[in-house]
Amino acid sequence: MSEQTSAPTAPPNTTHRGIWGVIADWGMHAWIVGYSVVMLSAFVVQFGLGEFPCPLCMLQRYGMFLSTLGALFVVMQARAGTLTPARYAQGLGMGIVGALAGASVSWRQINLHIKPGDPGYGEPILGLHMYTWALITFVIVLVYCGAMLMLMPKSIPVAPPAGSRLHLASTIIVWVFIGLIAANVVAIFVLEGFAWVLPDDPTGYHLFDQLRG
Repeated sequence: MSEQTSAPTAPPNTTHRGIWGVIADWGMHAWIVGYSVVMLSAFVVQFGLGEFPCPLCMLQRYGMFLSTLGALFVVMQARAGTLTPARYAQGLGMGIVGALAGASVSWRQINLHIKPGDPGYGEPILGLHMYTWALITFVIVLVYCGAMLMLMPKSIPVAPPAGSRLHLASTIIVWVFIGLIAANVVAIFVLEGFAWVLPDDPTGYHLFDQLRG
């Protein structure tokens, strides 16, 4: 009897997908960088301008983090060489769920200040309040995820080679985002203190007030 052998199959992440795989990978990185910039801007507004985030603002931050965890999942799977179409779809699905959750909160906050003459919450940036900008970013994420799902499988990201400058840049982007998650956890605790939720219109850091008695 003759033995039949088949050619080895390349791992999903190393299958040649040309420029599409590279574009998709850096699209995921751009997603992470985009929301990292948003979080840093929120810190500037909070600590630099003294505008404290309300509960709805914090929920929108949660939505941003949840959606970006989907992008982070895809990036880490691609870097490990274990990214499959199913895992890619899972990451995009996480992004969609997070964006939908955040968009619903942004829409709620917009409606709270939709009456004529209402100045809104906080100072506008480039003519729009931060919660309106948040809704715009969530819509962009939803459109991007939908487009990437339609372009599968050629849109499956391919990570840069280990040891390259692009791989180092990817590592820096990932750790900056993880650091921002940790910083937000600390900021939320300082804002709320030992309470379950923030007040509707916070005016200070409750943890310090509670420690002072």
